[in-house]
Amino acid sequence: MTEKESERYDIIQNLINKKIDGTQASIQLNLSIRQTKRLKAKVKKCGIQGIIHGNRGKESNRRMDSELIDKIIKVTKQNYPDFTSQLTYEKLTEIHNISSSYSTVRRIRISNGLSIVKKRKINKKHYSQRDRKESYGEMLQFDGSYHDWLEGRCIDKGLEEEQCLLLAVDDATGEPTAMLDKNESIEAVFKFWKEYVTRKDKPILIYLDKFSTYKINHKNAKDDKEFKTQFQRAMENELDIKVVFAHSPQAKGRVERMNGTFQDRLVKELRLANINNIKDANEFIKKEFVPMFSKRFNVPAKKKGDLHKKLTKQEKNNLDNIFSIKKIRKVRNDFVIQYKNRYFQLDEVQVTTIYKKDTVTVEKHLDSSIHICKKTNCGNKYLKFTELLAKPIKEIEIKLPAITTHKSEYIPPVNHPWRSFQFSNIQKVKERIKV
Repeated sequence: MTEKESERYDIIQNLINKKIDGTQASIQLNLSIRQTKRLKAKVKKCGIQGIIHGNRGKESNRRMDSELIDKIIKVTKQNYPDFTSQLTYEKLTEIHNISSSYSTVRRIRISNGLSIVKKRKINKKHYSQRDRKESYGEMLQFDGSYHDWLEGRCIDKGLEEEQCLLLAVDDATGEPTAMLDKNESIEAVFKFWKEYVTRKDKPILIYLDKFSTYKINHKNAKDDKEFKTQFQRAMENELDIKVVFAHSPQAKGRVERMNGTFQDRLVKELRLANINNIKDANEFIKKEFVPMFSKRFNVPAKKKGDLHKKLTKQEKNNLDNIFSIKKIRKVRNDFVIQYKNRYFQLDEVQVTTIYKKDTVTVEKHLDSSIHICKKTNCGNKYLKFTELLAKPIKEIEIKLPAITTHKSEYIPPVNHPWRSFQFSNIQKVKERIKV
């Protein structure tokens, strides 16, 4: 008997002994006069047992069938031993058609040692939560997460232990866009954003960390706006997308938190789908997981409308150039351009005039093809060239002052790289050599 029940018994006894009347007893018990009379009659009939509720010690009428409990335990141990209680509840409902509540599944998992109740952490430092942006496309939080996403099943060479998930989260709605790749290199990041802007157009702002792919962290680059990474050049200079860098992980907490959620949910979904390579994983993420996740967790934006800016016609046509690695190079005296221990001999006839020591831009596209561009008053002009198989002998004094739009009368020396092939056959090589 509890203290409350003992106190009630004393009050009813006083009522029976006529020390107090029914109104006074109902006030002390905080019950109606009618209920007080019922308790009095029950105590007279059953004694002190009349105070105790009649269902105490009996099984609840709402108790789950023991066979269903055994089924939940069996299915959970076989298929979802390392799942969270929430994810287990969802899979039991979706796949096994087991009707139960989340709290019941959680209680069963805890009682069978499948879940451990963790103590809530006490934050040493208080961080106030920033309000979401008001409109879809106003800001995206972006991050890369290294993890064994395929749990050692990956058959791609060199990726058996760890892969990188590139994840962008819309700040207003929480809508994720994800892609699995080898690492967080500029090539992988460019591939991600090229696909993003093609499908959804350009966001107003991208919020990310200070990883070297995105920001030059040298002390001399702080006040010099010319020090920019390939990512900053493509986003800010060519696509007009603002890039902002976070000073702490907590500042971009939405994408950090979603990375943790994906490391729990996505890993297990890929396991259930029996996926063992990056290509199939990306197909699954795009068509299955992200739509399912968005339907479950997305929130409506405060304001209607989409703030993504549409790609201009010029940007659409130049996406391959925008999302390429660009390096500035000088034209040598023999009209050879060197790039990463590779040598490219400019053709004898070009679309624009090329002088010795001219500055050109070498572009390496995402398909690994090399393109050489010269900036002119009429726009960028792409030059014709042939890759040399060996390092050419460097020419210091050469009589040809420039390459023009027509064939020159200049006769190159015997050891000049042009001698190694015939210009009459150069038209047959229409496609540039790819790496």
